[in-house]
Parts: sequence; structure tokens; C-alpha cells
Amino acid sequence: MTLRTLDTLGSLEGKRVIVRCDLNVPLRDGVITDDGRVRASLPTLNTLINAGARVIVCSHLGRPDGAPDPQYSLAPVAQRLSELLGKPVAFARDTVGTSAREAVAALEDGGVVVLENLRFNPGETAKDAGEREAFAAQLAEFADAMVSDGFGVVHRKQASVYELAEARPSAAGLLIATELDVLDRLTEKPERPYTVVLGGSKVSDKLGVIAHLLPRVNRLLVGGGMLFTFLAAEGHAVASSLLEEDQLDTVRGYIAEAKERGVEIVLPTDVVVASGFAADAEHEVAAADAIEQTAFGASGIGLDVGPETAKRFAEAIRASKTVFWNGPMGVFEFPAFAAGTKAVAQALTEVDGLAVVGGGDSAAAVRQLGFDDEQFGHISTGGGASLEFLEGKKLPGLEVLGWQ
Repeated sequence: MTLRTLDTLGSLEGKRVIVRCDLNVPLRDGVITDDGRVRASLPTLNTLINAGARVIVCSHLGRPDGAPDPQYSLAPVAQRLSELLGKPVAFARDTVGTSAREAVAALEDGGVVVLENLRFNPGETAKDAGEREAFAAQLAEFADAMVSDGFGVVHRKQASVYELAEARPSAAGLLIATELDVLDRLTEKPERPYTVVLGGSKVSDKLGVIAHLLPRVNRLLVGGGMLFTFLAAEGHAVASSLLEEDQLDTVRGYIAEAKERGVEIVLPTDVVVASGFAADAEHEVAAADAIEQTAFGASGIGLDVGPETAKRFAEAIRASKTVFWNGPMGVFEFPAFAAGTKAVAQALTEVDGLAVVGGGDSAAAVRQLGFDDEQFGHISTGGGASLEFLEGKKLPGLEVLGWQ
């Protein structure tokens, strides 16, 4: 079976189409700080608008715990969506209540309404399938068809992702189709050399993707907090840096498997070590095998890869034809510890081939560091979904759309 796409829904003129987007954007004092996910939804929404559909947008934002919480309202998202679409966008003050019913009833062809946060209703994320089905049935009352376009949630079996897609004729939007095309290129006959860059805080978050990709890649670059577990697995002291001791044997197994397969695992040769976890912490560069020999001794904490490592990583990336990157190289939120992440991001913009930023913190990092989305081959909107896809897992939000 193949993914059901928009054309399988037939003519949409005058039809009510509910679109599950992923508009889970970061907010600070009610202001969107990164509208990347909102912009990613535009191709599908504009296609539906131009087809004369009556568009009902739904999404979650944050973790409001199944009850209304003003700090997680989608009102700022509706306003930003209106600005980006260049047309009025109505906002329903509830999800399936009176405000939502009235707003949907008032829609005209080509009109758009945004429903309030799905997670204000406990049925959205309920573990009980019956509760999810009941909530999905309420959402389905609004619509003649359903379009799933929130790639960042397709790995979740939630009411608006799974049960709603079962309750109405459903298809994938353009964003999901694009994400799958890119991820398929990463897993099926990627152009070589193929390099994967992994960072972020924990090895345990990446176990599945490492296991699944080792037989497929030529080179694995390891940075972020997880690098210290790799260094410790090779017998190096890492002072007070993040360390998952329960993963040491697993990591040693990966190192041995990589050697057996001829896959190059590139670990940092130098690290930026700080006196503590703070933006203004004192810091110095240390060799990766001498982290405890800084002025901070055993209390030092590694917060970024060093300049020599950043240069080596960048050279390896630029020499590749296919690159997938997930996870920052250091604490990029602190300018003093952002250089490694910036070097990797810059190198990805210079790849002669397919360069993919794997969503989540990596996507946030490139934007915070001043890069434009257009500089990269692709920036995924779903960090967790991307990783699970690359692990070879079945994603319920795709399976319900016919993907096998």
C-alpha cells in the first residue's frame, strides 16, 4: 500500500476539510519565537484554500494536561497564520464546543478557522482507545474529509492523528509527503559517502537510530552530551560531564560493530570544558583524553566540541553526498558554547548533495544561530518522528494513511 495523497480526496470545493497540523511552536510571553512549523504548513493550507475547501485547522501546543490553560492557547498561532496566508483566519475559543461549532458553520469556500489547542481536551492523548475515538468523533462532525499534515506527531497514536483519520476519508498533506520523500532517500540507496551527525544530550535517545543506521552509513560523527559516554566507553575520564554509565557496554558494542562493518565513528579530539552549566561560566579547551586536566579538575563539565573537532566534523560533512544531522554539538543556547553547532550547520549548507537537519533542537539551533531554512536541503519538522522512522519503526499516523 502507498500513502494516500490529496488527489485521492477528489474535488474539495465547498467541502469542510479538517487539517491536523503541527503548530507546536515555542512561545515567550505569548509571542512566537520560531514560526518554522507554521510556515511549513502553508503549502498544504494554500492548496486547500485554492481548491475552494472550507479549512478547519487543528493542532496541539505544549503539554496543558487535558484542560484549558491560557499559556498554551493557539490564538497567537492563528494570528501568525493569518499574516502568512495574507487573509483573515478565524479562531475558535474551544476545540469542539459552541465557539468551534459557530466558527465552522460560518466558514465560506476558501475560508480558514483555527480550533483551540487539541490537548485542552483529555480525549486527545487518552490511553484508552474509546476515549480517543469519542473525541475524534466530535472533531469528525465538523468535516467531510481529513488531511494529516503534522509530521511531528505521526509517531503518536492520538485522537486527531489516528482515530480522526479513520473516521473520515483521509490523506496526507504536502508536508508529510515531502518529509517521507526525504527520509526515504536517507534509508533507500542514499548517495555516498553517507554521513550521520548525532548530538543532543543522551545516547539512550539515539540507541535505535544508531543500531538501524550503522549498516547503512559510511561515517558517524558524535557530538553533544552523548559524546562523553562514547569517550568513557573508550576509557577516558570525563570529569562531571553528562555520562550514561548504564549505556557504556552498549556503546562499546556499537564501536565494535562499526569497526567490523568498516564504518568510521569520529569522536571529538578536543572539548570545551566549563566550570559549570552557565552562559558566563569560565571555560577552556581540553584534549578529549585530558578533560580532567583543566583548571576545573574533576568538577569541569564539557559543554561543546572543541575547535579542532568542529573543523574535522565540517570537513567530513562537506566531503559527503548525503548527510543527516540530529542533535546540537553543545549548549548552543549559550553563545560561548555554540561554535561547534554553528560549524556543523555551516558545513551542511555547503554539501554538494542531500543535507537534512533532523528537526527538534537542531532545527531550533540553526534558526537561532542566524541560518535560513532555504540554506539547507531539508529541515524536518519532526525530530522524534524522523528518528523513529530512521529506526525502522512503524508510525501509526502514517499507517492509517496507507503507508507500509
